[in-house]
Amino acid sequence: MLQTSWDVRFETVEPVRSFSWRKCGRGFAGWYYSVTVRDHVGYESWLERDRLVLLDRDPQVTAIASQPFWLHWHDGVRKRRHAPDYFVRLADGRARVVDVRAEDDLDDDTRESFTATEHACRAVGWEFDWLGRPDPVVMANIRWLARYRRTRCGQPQAVADRLLGVFREPKGLWEGAGSVGDRLQVLPVLFHLLWSGALETDLVGGLMQTDSLVWTEGSR
Repeated sequence: MLQTSWDVRFETVEPVRSFSWRKCGRGFAGWYYSVTVRDHVGYESWLERDRLVLLDRDPQVTAIASQPFWLHWHDGVRKRRHAPDYFVRLADGRARVVDVRAEDDLDDDTRESFTATEHACRAVGWEFDWLGRPDPVVMANIRWLARYRRTRCGQPQAVADRLLGVFREPKGLWEGAGSVGDRLQVLPVLFHLLWSGALETDLVGGLMQTDSLVWTEGSR
């Protein structure tokens, strides 16, 4: 029962079960390097991977663990158990348990598992979140930016500082990068700043293009 272990730092635990790779299976397991955790976090499907990338970019998220615990209960007929996909610690100390499943892939057993998990989380003052498929345009843009998530991509600092200054007035991505210097050096820094949120652009309206407007955070 979670009531007996609510104070365990589940964000630091190892997965309670191994990730499965099945030939011709529907899932696709792997490990994603999270810059939030500074370590690899496991996932069992492309959808879980996408949601993990979004959690990694969320400034309110300070820690993430996959498959953090087994939840056991009896549904009145048989014993049941479920391992949620992620445990997330937020900057204000709140705990959030996350399950990931596309809405059109939910069966009765899965719905019951999510309901049981939500009730257990509420009992110990945790949040529970079921996450489905993200907006495809947003996700495509974030996947691109995630390539530049590592701190080294934001260097040299002098280039980052110049980009923040150049984009105080919104301008096209390609134009602004070119005004700072060699785009081969500048663009990785620009994309890292977009990942971190220091620079902003419209990630919803369409895929990023060379003429996408970019601006410094809070300047628009």
